[in-house]
Amino acid sequence: MSTATAAVNVLREVFGYPAFRGAQAEIIEHVATGGDALVLMPTGGGKSLCYQIPALLRPGCAVIVSPLIALMQDQVDALTQLGVRAAVLNSTLAWQAAQAVEQAMFSGNLDLVYIAPERLLLDRTLAMLDALSEAGKLALFAIDEAHCVSQWGHDFRPEYLQLSALHERYPQVPRIALTATADQATRNEILRRLGLGEARVFLSSFDRPNIRYTVVEKDNARQQLLAFLAGRRGQAGIVYCLSRKKVEETAAWLSAQGYPALPYHAGLPADQRAANQRRFLREEGLVICATIAFGMGIDKPDVRFVAHLDLPKSIEAYYQETGRAGRDGEPSEAWMAYGMQDVALQHARIAESGAGEGQKILEAQRLTALLAYCEAPRCRRQVLLDYFGEQRDPCGNCDVCAEPPELWDGTQAAQKALSAILRTGMRFGVGHLTDILRGKATEKVRQWGHDRLPTFGVGADLDEHGWKSVFRQLAAAGLAHVDMAEHGALQLTEAAREVLKGARTVQLRRPVRRKAAPRSGRTDTAALSPADDGLFQLLRQWRADAAREQAVPAYVILHDRTLRELAEMRPASRGMLAGITGMGTAKIEHYGDDLLSLIRTAG
Repeated sequence: MSTATAAVNVLREVFGYPAFRGAQAEIIEHVATGGDALVLMPTGGGKSLCYQIPALLRPGCAVIVSPLIALMQDQVDALTQLGVRAAVLNSTLAWQAAQAVEQAMFSGNLDLVYIAPERLLLDRTLAMLDALSEAGKLALFAIDEAHCVSQWGHDFRPEYLQLSALHERYPQVPRIALTATADQATRNEILRRLGLGEARVFLSSFDRPNIRYTVVEKDNARQQLLAFLAGRRGQAGIVYCLSRKKVEETAAWLSAQGYPALPYHAGLPADQRAANQRRFLREEGLVICATIAFGMGIDKPDVRFVAHLDLPKSIEAYYQETGRAGRDGEPSEAWMAYGMQDVALQHARIAESGAGEGQKILEAQRLTALLAYCEAPRCRRQVLLDYFGEQRDPCGNCDVCAEPPELWDGTQAAQKALSAILRTGMRFGVGHLTDILRGKATEKVRQWGHDRLPTFGVGADLDEHGWKSVFRQLAAAGLAHVDMAEHGALQLTEAAREVLKGARTVQLRRPVRRKAAPRSGRTDTAALSPADDGLFQLLRQWRADAAREQAVPAYVILHDRTLRELAEMRPASRGMLAGITGMGTAKIEHYGDDLLSLIRTAG
């Protein structure tokens, strides 16, 4: 039997899927036959199958390197449900349990073992892997979340830098590195640091068509968030905030508004952090408020929205964080509120970091790309994918496509704003500059004598909201820079000179006060008839009971998509169950009788 045929058989019988998607088949055949690979595939695109199926096709045990100790057991539980022999090897295990896992690897009783990088690099573990390698019992190494190797990335893990030892120590064992987020610079860094110079690079589309993107100008962000959440009660979601204090305050406030929410940040006690993450994964309808400490590798498929109350670090971080929504392919939302204060805070983060000058320049460029995304007058998805080197037509599923902004010749407004920055010595922020342009002789304006400047009152044609939009767009266009060393003062860049001299025109978009985003697409059950929806709800209740009994997340039992197909197709036999997405041999064996009985009862 060919490798390709064997792979399809495993896909259908074990995982219950009818066919591979995208480059999955090619990746699996390449790794299963001994090749190294770097796989870049969006969250929800099926990365896990790219190492799980080769692990089942190759002799021996596969070692999966993952930084996510808190989630390893859920991943193992999901595989166990499919009849795959999997285990974890990390610091949560007692010594006897760890020894039992190691023995099972030697005896051929395990197909996959998930291990944290710091555990992998212990002398004891390497000695065990040496012995397995000599016995021909190492199937492959999979390095998940490979972007963690990037020293200046948003999820850097220092232990990842040492994983090049796998190539040096076990050159005959194939390696597959996987990530959902990496621009060209990060891809090159992954290949170099992991010793993957000979690896094939598989680059899938970065598009997540089921996610609707919305960006609003920050103006009472809490109320804006509340408006966005209207009609989304009972949905699982993530709200990202920049500070730990804001995380806790937002979680408490959301709970008081009737949206049960939990905090998550690195400052919480480890047991509380783990408990909150476990509740979010295993209960339905919870919101988690988090710093960027939360989320990498989150397997929960039914996260319906990701909201940012503060600007992320970069466009890669934004893509990674919003990608935690809609892993199941169902309609989902990525919503963000941002303002000039966010820009100032991120510039301050870069300036105060211990990075070298070259790295600071790169970080500033990445932030500028994110600002350009926020202020772009064209399709959000086009701008986002363009950053990753991918072209596409307007998506029709973002706020800009739904409400195209009006563009205007903002050259004169830009000249007024830039002139105000220059004439005040580049030492003042947006609020003060706006007062000058609008002719507001505040105490501070008079104190500095700025009411006598030629620019005083020249911008009375725009209101405060309009000037804030102008200054934001000037910053996004690289014509002004926010300097936190001067308490958020705006300063001119070299490019501003051309505008002031009249050698360059400036197109601006008029500020839009957007209404709350409508709920995107259908809900979980909107496509079902009343009768099918009744069965779907019965199946959800059965799944919740089964998950509670087994102490696993509900999605480990069956995904919503599988339940929906069961409600619509109403299979009447085990043979018909095999035609349902996600119903592999082990799932039919475990749950087939219960499901068929429920379907018969529902009529």
